[in-house]
Amino acid sequence: MRIARFTTDEDPRFGVIGEADGVPVVAAITGDPLYAGVQLTGEKLSLDDVRLLAPVLPRSKVIGIGRNYAAHAAELGNEVPSEPLVFLKPNTSVVGPGDPILYPGFTEDLQYEGELAVVIGRICKDVPVEDAAKVIHGYTVANDVTARDLQRTDGQWTRAKGSDGFCPIGPWIETDLDITDLRVTTTVGDRVVQDGSTDQMIFKVPELIAYVSSFMTLLPGDVILTGTPEGVGPMNPGDEVSVTVEGIGTLTNKVVSRD
Repeated sequence: MRIARFTTDEDPRFGVIGEADGVPVVAAITGDPLYAGVQLTGEKLSLDDVRLLAPVLPRSKVIGIGRNYAAHAAELGNEVPSEPLVFLKPNTSVVGPGDPILYPGFTEDLQYEGELAVVIGRICKDVPVEDAAKVIHGYTVANDVTARDLQRTDGQWTRAKGSDGFCPIGPWIETDLDITDLRVTTTVGDRVVQDGSTDQMIFKVPELIAYVSSFMTLLPGDVILTGTPEGVGPMNPGDEVSVTVEGIGTLTNKVVSRD
């Protein structure tokens, strides 16, 4: 099931993506499916007539995992970590599909990082690896936007990865998906710049959930970014950046100068 958050220039709503007579539609549901489940209202709207929003607004946090693909760690001259490398992005960094990625004046090297993202579905702590699937609401696509120069010089990653607009996610949440071996690609304009697979992850999703929940309570709507394949690089104002995760869809955002 694909669950989207959308607007028709009114208050945001949730819906299920499907088809009616071969036309893509969103079937509206009542409330937030994280808390109320999926209850259809009977209303259906053409997907072309709605604006898709970030499919979840994390009430608590976005958890990033660094250097979770060996080739990506190597391309930046880093060692593969012996345990997951965890950082946080505030929920104010989250934007949706089609929203601009604002290029701030405090960086000269803004880069894309296409990733699979996991959406947590329930409050959980100390989750065993074998029970990780029980706390997952679904999966979406993310771009872990990074000011690479600040990442190198700041000594911590808050500004480099947590600035406003540095976490596009979308276009929707896929709730039923085998993520063992999904292709993850990023394009800048017409150029394919990243092309990897989730089977290259050093720490798999169940391990990540178990590790993070061992020291941090996870809440419904929390998002875990699972790391990026090799091929990261710069993006500039005017660039259209698209991240595609097989089985989910494509997240596209345009880079716009903030100044």
